[in-house]
Amino acid sequence: MTTFAAVAAPFGRDLDAAFARIEGLVADARARGVQLLALPEATLGGYLASLGDSGVTEVLPEHALPPALDVDGPEVARLARIAGDMVVTAGLCESDGADRYNTAVAVTGDGVLGVHRKVHQPLGESNVYAAGDGFAAFETPVGRIGMVICYDKAFPEAARTLAVDGAEVVVCMSAWPGSRTGAAADLAEDRWTHRFDLFDRARALENQIVWVSANQSGTFGSLRFVCSAKVVGPGGDVLATTGTAPGTAVASVDVGAVLAGARRSMGHLRDRRPDTYGLAVPA
Repeated sequence: MTTFAAVAAPFGRDLDAAFARIEGLVADARARGVQLLALPEATLGGYLASLGDSGVTEVLPEHALPPALDVDGPEVARLARIAGDMVVTAGLCESDGADRYNTAVAVTGDGVLGVHRKVHQPLGESNVYAAGDGFAAFETPVGRIGMVICYDKAFPEAARTLAVDGAEVVVCMSAWPGSRTGAAADLAEDRWTHRFDLFDRARALENQIVWVSANQSGTFGSLRFVCSAKVVGPGGDVLATTGTAPGTAVASVDVGAVLAGARRSMGHLRDRRPDTYGLAVPA
């Protein structure tokens, strides 16, 4: 059995505060036997204050752009030390020369296991970040996994590419807000919450994989995040969720057994017909 945890928690510009929160989350997860802990998009340094809307009329100091960090730098090394024998995934603003990327890393105490740069950019995000150029699975102590960031999950090709590359588990890290227009007072009734949850379940089901989804919580600038951290099984069933509240969703899964069971009769990867799909879908 592998125990997965997905976090819904707030992370802003203050890196010391972020690391204090991470240490608490990792300690709690370790006490619960967690082997893979998914933290949100932009864990180290926070997300953007708006997505090109008029909700922020001035740039406050706390809403300035997130700090640009190096994947090989001291902050990621500190995250790895905190992780120890646990696999921890987290988002950051990555510096690469003149470019910034919205990036996710997977680490253990041994260092960086995998890196993903967000490919799909919503609304005004491209004004700040360059886009990543691919998806690839990688080996970890808990098996072969892949990573996507937030809006990436709206594109079936992203998760499918990872599943075809052998990922049995995909971690999705988000800073997914509620609707910016016609927002519901109750996040549970918000249409963007519905979309967030629907994408999580659909990507797990169509690829018959385990899906671990973390998200920011609270508010930042004009954004109000929907939480909804969860672990989803290969049948699209939600195994654990925080709902629209901060917290940690924890579920233990026999990955090999549940994938074999889900794929025994109707194997969605096995039964593909890539020759009929055109160039948009990987063979």
